[in-house]
Amino acid sequence: MEKSAIVVENLSKSYGARRSLQGLSFRVPLGSISGFVGPNGSGKTTTIRTLLGLVKATSGEAHVLGHHINKPGAYLDRVGAMIEGPAFYPMLGARENLHIFATMSGVRNLNYGELLESVGLAGKGNDKYKTFSLGMKQRLGIAAALVASPDLLILDEPTNGLDPDGITEIRNLIQSLARQGRTIFISSHLLAELEILCNYFVIIKAGQLIFEGYSQALLQSESGELVVQPEFAVDLSALLAIAIRHDFPASIQAGSLHIEGAATYAADFNRWASEDQIYLKSLHVNSSTLEEKFFDMSAQSS
Repeated sequence: MEKSAIVVENLSKSYGARRSLQGLSFRVPLGSISGFVGPNGSGKTTTIRTLLGLVKATSGEAHVLGHHINKPGAYLDRVGAMIEGPAFYPMLGARENLHIFATMSGVRNLNYGELLESVGLAGKGNDKYKTFSLGMKQRLGIAAALVASPDLLILDEPTNGLDPDGITEIRNLIQSLARQGRTIFISSHLLAELEILCNYFVIIKAGQLIFEGYSQALLQSESGELVVQPEFAVDLSALLAIAIRHDFPASIQAGSLHIEGAATYAADFNRWASEDQIYLKSLHVNSSTLEEKFFDMSAQSS
């Protein structure tokens, strides 16, 4: 069985009468870049705080890097985290701020120049934090999470508030860190960005799991629509007959045949048309984006 960096089992958390997590269960594969998706108030930050030992679960269990969350001391030295934006001393330089984090983490002989270079802040060690742009602040926050060279990196909204260039920079940084063998767990509401970045997803709403799995499985959870255009429009009715013969709902729209739920049968449909001596001008799949899937799932779970 595939190894997991995080395993959550029936986790619940209540704040008085309000239930933030309701029997939440999921896993994060070792070595993955996993997206943790959900609307504001869905329980993402509560989950992350529980995994880091900052919040005690009402019930349920979780393991991080093979250790139970009741014993955070057994794994926290292998976990780096940035939650709800980095917090640094404005009047201190980047290196001085990182030195404070290193001292708190018990890390000695840290190569600050190398660490800053790894997050794209080479030569900025003496620059005061208050002079940093938002993107630079996010980079320094990730650097602080990397102080102990962790195996697991947990990032809460790492691209929040960034412009498109800043988002691209952080995305490239995260991909670079993943290539070094780290597992990265990212909480974000920027779904289109996660679709580019992540290969595994955990989607929650109101503290409950909506979807868990690899991105391909998410996008294929509904097989999409196959759009077929014949070389000659006169063949549209014959193509419609083929779709009906194979039990696919279909309709003719603007000179093409739209076939519901047949996206994975593109090669088969091409062969069926050829067998009936119908030549195709085009055949393509209209696939849902991650964002469309997320909102579809959210609506279905309401």
